[in-house]
Amino acid sequence: MSIEAQLDNERRMLLITTGVAAAVPAVSTVGALVRTFQPSERAKAAGAPVEVDIADLAPGEMKTVEWRGKPVWILKRTPEMLASLKATEAQVADPASERNKDEMTPEYARNVHRSIRPDILVAVGICTHLGCSPTAKFGGSPQPSLPDDWVGGFLCPCHGSTFDLAGRVFKNKPAPDNLPVPRHMYASDTRIVIGKDEQGEA
Repeated sequence: MSIEAQLDNERRMLLITTGVAAAVPAVSTVGALVRTFQPSERAKAAGAPVEVDIADLAPGEMKTVEWRGKPVWILKRTPEMLASLKATEAQVADPASERNKDEMTPEYARNVHRSIRPDILVAVGICTHLGCSPTAKFGGSPQPSLPDDWVGGFLCPCHGSTFDLAGRVFKNKPAPDNLPVPRHMYASDTRIVIGKDEQGEA
């Protein structure tokens, strides 16, 4: 082999080695760039289903959990609370949860108690008017800002929308819809999964 041919081979090898050495960081940089477009672990967790233990929830008590950055209420209704739903049925704007039903109320919650189990209400605690969070007003007696025949429910402090103990909005209030019911299911008698049902994740 001539010296010229040998030099050519050495040049080729040098070019290939240099190209490979330059490609490694480039591929690494592209990989890092692609990873930045993927949701972080924190973001994934914020949208992931949430499992809640309700074993300690006594009748008449409510607990709030966070799902997708929103408060979700879990209320264990007493027999008296459930009975009040019949009394409010004629006073609420959408008793059968027909408005925006596919967006606001899963099929299994389109009933008078708006839940899978009559005693347990699961609802997103955000008013459908302008996004304030209503407060629980469970007392069945006259209360400030509420009618004298109030049987219990939720009051939005921002513009006065009221909701019964199934999260149904009363007539002639600013809120256009009932409180949303998130997709949910029971993992057991005492554990609820919010953000997932038999059809998959929300």
